[in-house]
Amino acid sequence: MANRRNTSNLFIPEPLNRPGDTPDFSNLHMPDLVSDKTHTLPCPDSLVDAYETEQLASGLVRVLTLDGRAKGPWDPKLDADILRLGLRNMMLTRSVDKRMFIVQRQGKASFYMKSLGEEAIAVASAMALKSDDMVFPSYRQQGMLLTRGFPLQDLMCQVLSNSGDKLEGKAIPICYSSKEHGFYSIGASLGTQMSHAIGWAMACA
Repeated sequence: MANRRNTSNLFIPEPLNRPGDTPDFSNLHMPDLVSDKTHTLPCPDSLVDAYETEQLASGLVRVLTLDGRAKGPWDPKLDADILRLGLRNMMLTRSVDKRMFIVQRQGKASFYMKSLGEEAIAVASAMALKSDDMVFPSYRQQGMLLTRGFPLQDLMCQVLSNSGDKLEGKAIPICYSSKEHGFYSIGASLGTQMSHAIGWAMACA
C-alpha cells in the first residue's frame, strides 16, 4: 500500500509597504464623521449583549477628525480638565517607558516591554473604571498603574528586581502586581488574564 502525504499550500501575503518606503493608505476607506453616516459604526449602550458589538471588532470606529477634534456618536464630550489629565498620564507612561527601555538596553534590567502607541488604551481604561475596580491586564498596560497613582519608584524597583522590589524578585520584570491599586498580577503567558477575570467575577457574584 503506497503512502500518501497530505500536501498543503502556504500563503504569505505581501506587505503593501517595506521599511523605507513611503506609506500608502489609499486602500483604506476613512469615513467622514459628518457626511458619511452609512460607514460610521453606531455607539452601543454599555450594557448591550456582547453579540451586538461584534461588528466593532472588524469595523473602523472613528472618533477624531483630521484636525484632532472629537465628533460623531463616539464623542464622549469630556471636560477639558479630564482630557488634560489623560494626556498627562499618557505622556508620563511614555516617559517612563523611554527611560526604562534605556536601562534595559544598558544591561541594568533583564527585560522590558514598552507600550509605545498603546498608552491611551491603558490610561483611558483606568480613568473610565472606579479606582477600586480590579483590572486583569496583560503586557504593555503599565499606564493603568501610573494612572492609579502607583509610585514610580515601586514600578522601577519591580523592573530592576532590586531590594526595593515588593515582589521580592519573584516575577518577570514587566509582570507588575499591586493589590492596593486593584492591579492583578500579570501572567507571563498571554491570554491567562481572561480566565483569571472570569474567576474573579464569579467569586464576587
